[in-house]
Amino acid sequence: MKLPRNFFKPLAIGAPAPLRELPLKLERMIHFVPPHVEKMRAKVPELIAQVDVVLGNLEDAIPADAKTAARAGFITMAQANDFGATGLWTRINALNSPWVLDDIREVVAAVGQKLDVIMLPKVEGAWDIHYLDQLLAQLEAKHAITKPILIHAILETAEGVTNVEAIATASPRMHGVSLGPADLAASRAMKTTRVGGGHPDYRVLADAEPGTGADTPRATYQQDPWHYTMAKMVDACAAAGIKAFYGPFGDFSDPAACEAQFRNSFLLGCAGAWTLHPSQVAIAKRVFSPDPAEVAFAKKIIAAMPDGSGAVMIDGKMQDDATCKQAKVLVDLARLVAAKDPGLAARYRL
Repeated sequence: MKLPRNFFKPLAIGAPAPLRELPLKLERMIHFVPPHVEKMRAKVPELIAQVDVVLGNLEDAIPADAKTAARAGFITMAQANDFGATGLWTRINALNSPWVLDDIREVVAAVGQKLDVIMLPKVEGAWDIHYLDQLLAQLEAKHAITKPILIHAILETAEGVTNVEAIATASPRMHGVSLGPADLAASRAMKTTRVGGGHPDYRVLADAEPGTGADTPRATYQQDPWHYTMAKMVDACAAAGIKAFYGPFGDFSDPAACEAQFRNSFLLGCAGAWTLHPSQVAIAKRVFSPDPAEVAFAKKIIAAMPDGSGAVMIDGKMQDDATCKQAKVLVDLARLVAAKDPGLAARYRL
């Protein structure tokens, strides 16, 4: 076990000191770009103004014979654009793949100074984070990179879910954790081919009305098969002081279901979600920006309890120090959104 006094020491001579607090950034949507496709790279300057994070994807959804082109395309994309306040991320290949070492070495060498986060797929335990942590420190030192590149883990296996608390606290580089529902479903032997979201057969059945027969129709209610995992992931991230994210929603033809899944994750504590299609960007922006009416009420709570102590009645509802903390979460997020979105800033009156 690493001693606490050594936790924040650089892991290589000449590497930048690890961050003690995450940068305060708006990350409502992590927008995936296939960088081996030239016409998609050409849209990046436009995307930068529309999304909070641009991610160059090198892993799943990139054909094996396009892996090298995707890596080169991401480097070209990163070098050609000024991302400003928009995050620049990449999802590298899994640690057991034949491409991952070149992904890490070539990307850090070429654009490490601009890169904010590396997303690591199929993380199963703290050991995966430790490996990437050490390697990044060595490469940062070699290439004179002055800010640490952060690590974002994807939960895609049953073992990873079992070890999520250790993953979240494995390194000061940890930025956050995303749910990867498709691979996780396969790992658990779940009987679904859907990428995220619910399933019509995962449901509860209302009790039968007294005196009715066995064939009488009864109300049914679809359940969320990801609720347990999401809550466990959110708790692990909150305890570690990092961010939780919902991952992909694969059915682009069902925006209502996408919005419902995004909103569930937002209410549970997630900071954002992945967007795989342009139509999902507006959904994520709407869902992960707090409602103006909620923000207005939260501001009333804070104004009535400026020191956060005691108890007051506002609009017939009791408020105390706990609800004041809840109000601060909403108002702090609204301020972050308002700094990027003048329209919402006006609606929030910030």
